[in-house]
Amino acid sequence: MSNRLFQGVIHQMKDAVDRAIGVIDDTSVVIACSELGRIGEVIDSVTTETLSASTPFVINGQTFKSFGTGSSSEYAVFIEGSDDIAQRYAQLLAVSLSSIKQYYDEKYDRANFIKNVILDNILPGDIYLKARELRFNSEVTRVCMLIKVTSKTDISAYDVVQNFFPDKSKDFVISINETDIALVKEIRTGIDSKDLEKLASSIVDTLSSEFYTHCTVGIGTVVTGIKDLARSFKEAQVALEVGKVFDTERSIISYDNLGIARLIYQLPTTLCEMFLKEVFKKSSIESLDQETLFTIQKFFENSLNVSETSRKLFVHRNTLVYRLEKIKKLTGLDLREFEDAIVFKVALMVKKYLSANPAKY
Repeated sequence: MSNRLFQGVIHQMKDAVDRAIGVIDDTSVVIACSELGRIGEVIDSVTTETLSASTPFVINGQTFKSFGTGSSSEYAVFIEGSDDIAQRYAQLLAVSLSSIKQYYDEKYDRANFIKNVILDNILPGDIYLKARELRFNSEVTRVCMLIKVTSKTDISAYDVVQNFFPDKSKDFVISINETDIALVKEIRTGIDSKDLEKLASSIVDTLSSEFYTHCTVGIGTVVTGIKDLARSFKEAQVALEVGKVFDTERSIISYDNLGIARLIYQLPTTLCEMFLKEVFKKSSIESLDQETLFTIQKFFENSLNVSETSRKLFVHRNTLVYRLEKIKKLTGLDLREFEDAIVFKVALMVKKYLSANPAKY
């Protein structure tokens, strides 16, 4: 597509510029030229190293100027001659073609369209119009994943994930910022959350074992219809934020499996503070020392079973009963009673949530 775009511009400019002009790609092949017979020609003297030059360079009586998207040089314009005029023409052509390509990519590039959809940068009424313009299948089943890189390395996690999903017509890997990469993946109908977690696990394992890059992955819900992709993406963001508070050991967090943590995340902080005051009427949660909190955690992990918890804590059963009585005296809640245990468990989660102060989406 870029070849046709460049050729159209070169064709319009050939009468204004009284010299042979053209464009080569990063393999030194002529992809557009005012002399049509040269299209497809390989200019061997231009190497990857010379193409990376930021200033115009002269080879075999022709002036070249590289250009591309971002910091990479994907193309170079060339013009016959090595004088000052040739250099000025080359620089003007490079700037013009770079700007035209950027505009064209933003208008017609599917990945850019998907990025605008998930970030809510496009009006809902325009989504389907744009999708039709791009011949984009709007009604297939897709899911959004958000990959957050938590360790800095020289390896580009974005490039690794892109290579993981080579089908650019169905799967879209989008750079959100320095640490966040969005994956919008087309999936078959009926796929379950375990399959999605396996896919996320393979991404985490590859980045970790082969490239020493650590990351966490948030998985949104599966959606049918392009307009719901923004919701799936926000859910992936929420999954990561909630996981950061309540599941710090896990590297893969699915929105569908957040449970009560999702409910707490959606509550206003004022309501959470009010709840803690109502639960801990006798004394605040801060009055419980670390040993007591550890005992409570183990008691919950062992399904409120006194004998099993005392065995895991390597303490006598009566010692554990004494600790539970002490907790009851401090808080007014008997953790051996199911309802009191639920209230206390939720209160601990609310306290953890307030302390973490996570971002809201």
